[in-house]
Amino acid sequence: MLKLTYPQARLGCSYFKGNDGCNLRGRCAGFTLVELLIVVVIISIAALTAIPMMSSAASMQIRSAANMLTADLEYAKSMAISRAQNFSVVFDTSADSYWIEDKDSNPLPHPVKKGFNYVIDFQNDGRLKKVDIVSVDFDSTSKVTFDYLGSPYNGSSTPLNNGVINLQAGSTTSIITVEPVTGYVSIQ
Repeated sequence: MLKLTYPQARLGCSYFKGNDGCNLRGRCAGFTLVELLIVVVIISIAALTAIPMMSSAASMQIRSAANMLTADLEYAKSMAISRAQNFSVVFDTSADSYWIEDKDSNPLPHPVKKGFNYVIDFQNDGRLKKVDIVSVDFDSTSKVTFDYLGSPYNGSSTPLNNGVINLQAGSTTSIITVEPVTGYVSIQ
């Protein structure tokens, strides 16, 4: 009887290897130069998108802190206009914190965090702990008061001439100004 032998089934030349790591046609398995270049390009693109996100946590924190502080100053001004009474923002540079208080110097309750006062403390907020309040100058005071028209005062009944808050995180600084008469708040 004739004995028939069949060759082994092959899924593809590159998958069927002999004992020496090469396929039956003599080609050795490995990556081509084109495949390696494609991988390098993909890794480069991924790195270029990730590096700016990781480069400066301090700059992201200072931008967030400046935006939040500007929004809180605007909130105090809006409260003063809508309720027709004075509201103040008081700063404590040694503790890197500030809070909003009413005309009787009572801290305002936080509008979102029920049961808490409207106190912002950069050092105890993990999102903003790199930010320092370097200086606050509202005509030599650390308090700005908005009246029923939204006009800023330096904590007393004297109209504000100058309102500047300096924030710093690492080597990045941000300056928030409050304009006299209008109470316009801006970030530089």
